[in-house]
Amino acid sequence: MDWKTLQALLSGVNKYSTAFGRIWLSVVFVFRVLVYVVAAERVWGDEQKDFDCNTRQPGCTNVCFDHFFPVSHIRLWALQLIFVTCPSLLVIMHVAYREDREKKNREKNGENCPKLYSNTGKKHGGLWWTYLLSLFFKLIIEILFLYLLHKMWDSFDLPRLVKCSKVDPCPNTVDCYIARPTEKRVFTYFMVGASSICIVLTVCEIFYLIFKRVVRSAQKWKKSTKRSASYSKASTCRCHLKTEEKDNKSQTRCVA
Repeated sequence: MDWKTLQALLSGVNKYSTAFGRIWLSVVFVFRVLVYVVAAERVWGDEQKDFDCNTRQPGCTNVCFDHFFPVSHIRLWALQLIFVTCPSLLVIMHVAYREDREKKNREKNGENCPKLYSNTGKKHGGLWWTYLLSLFFKLIIEILFLYLLHKMWDSFDLPRLVKCSKVDPCPNTVDCYIARPTEKRVFTYFMVGASSICIVLTVCEIFYLIFKRVVRSAQKWKKSTKRSASYSKASTCRCHLKTEEKDNKSQTRCVA
């Protein structure tokens, strides 16, 4: 997997992200992708070769390994990182769509024509909804993969001894031993902790976006109410002036 290409694609999201989004991207690449590439792949490189069982029954060791490791940690984390970072590409695609519309508008109506968007990367209108939807996708994916990891391996734990029973072709209960369980447990907890931090950052960014949108809507509503109030005051003042002018004219006629 070429992580540099993925990083180059997602680095463009920083231009459209909030502060929470920039921190999230830093945590993903520093504490997850970098640790995955540098250390995690080496730690799990010998998981099947050094998975020893106290039996000579042909196929029993492979079946017990498959029973306890239905999906490898390292492959599950690779899928998680890919699926978690993909929703950010929706934002880049939406901005590219806006830029393409702006370009076609200039080609059709000239360079001095009115712009369709004041800023193609500003989170207003449809782009705001796309950005918010990408955050919900990230949150769902992170929680789903943590649940899978917890479900497959009880409480993210990797015991030294695994008892394999009632699994063909193993004749009886077979004791199997995992290679370097303490080191693998440490890396598992580290990746789970980094994923939890990303979940917290995503939730904070969702609340921040919604709060900012509500505040902006409240400010617009206040401005509109002030304008309507000032307009009504001006209209009533004009009515009073017109009635006073009519009264003055009637009085002068009576005196004459």
